[in-house]
This record gives sequence, C-alpha cells and structure tokens, in this order.
Amino acid sequence: MSDEDGYAGPATLVVDGVEMAVQVDLRGYFQPIDGYYHWYGRVSVSGELSAAVGGRKKACTVRVGDRSADGELSDPDPWGRYRIMGTSTPPFSVPTSLEEAEAATA
Repeated sequence: MSDEDGYAGPATLVVDGVEMAVQVDLRGYFQPIDGYYHWYGRVSVSGELSAAVGGRKKACTVRVGDRSADGELSDPDPWGRYRIMGTSTPPFSVPTSLEEAEAATA
C-alpha cells in the first residue's frame, strides 16, 4: 500500500496566460515534517508546451476539472516530458477523512 495520492489524465496547463490542453501523470503526499502537501509528476509531450517554455523553469497553473493549483515546470526529460511540481493543495482530489481514505482503497 502506498501513502501517495494521484491523478492521471487530461488537464489544462496555463503558462504566461496561455491555456493548453495536456495529459498529466501526478502524484502527491503529505510531509509531516514540514506540514505541507507535495505534489509532482510529468506532463506528456506537447509541442505547444515546448514552444511556450523552451526547456526552462517556468511558473504555471494546472487545472483538473474544477480544481487548480500553482506549480512549477522544470526542464524536460530526454523524451520531452516536462516535470511539474507544487506545494500545498494539489489540482486533484485528496481524501480528507478516514472514511474517504478507506473508500479510495476499497
């Protein structure tokens, strides 16, 4: 059993005010030492994203449905997928009660 939460699927990425449809694979976990929720993952290859970011670190907003979170894109991997990370509320649903956590693992 993993202590990580996650989401894989379509999302909207906003970089410098430009919205683009992307596919993401995100994971996250609560870190009790610093008291923050840390989320991270990869954005699938996107020519539009590569043109907007140009291989550099860049602030962004990720939206999944009605949830959104600010994050940071970092350099792409050898396959052209950008890494994304953020701290605090993630752009995907996270169980907030014991009942929700148990239901998510059932």
